[in-house]
Amino acid sequence: MMVSMSEEFKVLEGLFYTKEHEWVKIADGKKAIVGITDYAVKMLRDIVYVSLPEVGTLIKSGEVLGSVESVKAVSDIYAPLSGVVVKVNEKLNTTPELIALSPYGDGWMVEMEPSNLEEVKNLYTASAYAAYLDELSRKEGNESKRE
Repeated sequence: MMVSMSEEFKVLEGLFYTKEHEWVKIADGKKAIVGITDYAVKMLRDIVYVSLPEVGTLIKSGEVLGSVESVKAVSDIYAPLSGVVVKVNEKLNTTPELIALSPYGDGWMVEMEPSNLEEVKNLYTASAYAAYLDELSRKEGNESKRE
């Protein structure tokens, strides 16, 4: 189910979000699937390359997990939770545009085995993330009026 906020960006219920625009879905209570949000995809525009960690990489929440390169810029992807990378989305090596086509589906990036699920308490819920995006768009609107 989608949270309604601005018509521009999709925010899905049941996921957790970071301030840096990553999402995480907790599945089976023991694995975490990570990707970037619709907002991040639309800010990056044409995604041309994705760099993901190796399976077995131990990572801490907030550390760089990988990067996404677009025609516009290279952006780091940050781990929303601490844990071990158990799977990467190999399809993104040849078709990085899957991220733009389906950021919450086929465009997922890594699957992790979280070491501490309590860390989700530090992340945004869907409604809190939607409110954060509304706040960002208001700030951007105010800044463009000043230019």
